Amino acid sequence: MFKPVTHRLAAAWKRFNAYSPELDYLNAAGDRIDLESRQREIDRGRFQSRPFGY
Repeated sequence: MFKPVTHRLAAAWKRFNAYSPELDYLNAAGDRIDLESRQREIDRGRFQSRPFGY
């Protein structure tokens, strides 16, 4: 009875942990130049959280 529920929770947790906005952003690049510019933006901190929302 509890095995299916725990299995669903484990699967949901794996999907939640596997989500990477940086990887999704890089995969959306159209060409090599776009990919390089996106990598530079990530290195500069595009996805880092900022204190107080600024």
